[in-house]
Amino acid sequence: MNEPTSRQGRLKSLRAAGIGNALEWFDWTLYATFSVYLASNLFDKTDARSAMLGTLAVFAVGFVARPVGGLLFGHLSDRLGRRTILIITMMLQAISSLGIAVIPGYQSIGLYASVALLFFRLMQGLAHGGETGVSYTYVAEIAPSKHRGLWSSSLYIGVTLGVMAATGVAAVLTWLCGAQGMSEYGWRIGFGIGGVLGIYALFLRRGAQESHVFVAQQAQSRSSPRLSRGEVLRISRNIVMLAAAANVTYYAWVTFGAATAIAQGMDANGAYLASLLAQILCVCWLPVCGMLSDRLGRKPMVIAWGVGVVVLTYPISVMVTTEPHTLFLAQVLGLGAWSLIAAIFPAVLSEQVPTQARAQGVGFVSSVSVAIFGGTAPYLHSYLTGAGLGYLYIGYVMGLGLVTVMAGFLIKETAGIDLAQIVAHSTRTRVEPCPPMTSRE
Repeated sequence: MNEPTSRQGRLKSLRAAGIGNALEWFDWTLYATFSVYLASNLFDKTDARSAMLGTLAVFAVGFVARPVGGLLFGHLSDRLGRRTILIITMMLQAISSLGIAVIPGYQSIGLYASVALLFFRLMQGLAHGGETGVSYTYVAEIAPSKHRGLWSSSLYIGVTLGVMAATGVAAVLTWLCGAQGMSEYGWRIGFGIGGVLGIYALFLRRGAQESHVFVAQQAQSRSSPRLSRGEVLRISRNIVMLAAAANVTYYAWVTFGAATAIAQGMDANGAYLASLLAQILCVCWLPVCGMLSDRLGRKPMVIAWGVGVVVLTYPISVMVTTEPHTLFLAQVLGLGAWSLIAAIFPAVLSEQVPTQARAQGVGFVSSVSVAIFGGTAPYLHSYLTGAGLGYLYIGYVMGLGLVTVMAGFLIKETAGIDLAQIVAHSTRTRVEPCPPMTSRE
């Protein structure tokens, strides 16, 4: 048994990728959680509204940088290797978090404080965009073919744990430091924690192995044909159709679910607790969905998720009142359905693209999709609901669910195949027959 495909080596690499992915989302979420403190410390706080808008604008810049990071680091990953780029993105993430933690306040250096925040947020966005596509690709490629769905679910377990950890750190720091302490120095401690944990993940990744699928592709790279324009368009279409509803519902149902409920009058502590409990259940459900996809196939899971969006969007939009248990129920339903696609997301996206362009294709197109659909979801929801046009938003989300159902019928069944057998050929992507499983799988 060679080293790159040994089970022990694969599990070690999976752990390194998963922990790093969780820390990426820890830092990404921390920015939103501490946005009020960033506004008061790194912008001109004499105009509080302008300061907050500036902070949110910098937050949006991170979304703009993500597709650039996906394209840049995805391209480099397809040339230099998955492991190398995962180390680089983790290093950039750690530097950006530590950088934000030590930026002098606006009162000390004036506008340069805002510029420094913009610089580190751009770095964070580039790293996040690169990390997403490359980690999806890496985990899908190191996974045993018959368990790729299960291994794929580990990344979104990491995402959920990272988001929960950021919320937990914010709560603990608020309890320890108090409101004034959080405004003065507590938020810096949070970013410092993210940076130090990022350095820890960086050392874990240094011990990870390169994807054996990438190594095999490199050995025959001269004979690998370039993707035609038709292939690129078809792959992009598939990824966007698979991702759109998942992007919108995650940001609307989960990320901003508690905030929306609080804005409607729900007790803040009750809302956060309800959301946290729902996410704990989600962590337990994700690997089950991954295993189901390995047994039933990717297509049934994708179609079931699309149908779930169509069926659940309206009930979820009307069931939340001022009682925390209603938010818990809504998020259990939403996350339960969302896990059908989230568990297999890295696997099913990676299975759409040949190895020589996999990281670049997955990273860039999925980042563009999340910027277009996920980044705009909270704004669209708030604007249309405030204008008395909430039914249009409900119809929009249900329409994206139908798009996902169509994607389930369009894509090929890819569960259990060897990723090395997904190749570019002339004007189409051919999925070659998978060779018999060996004991290594």
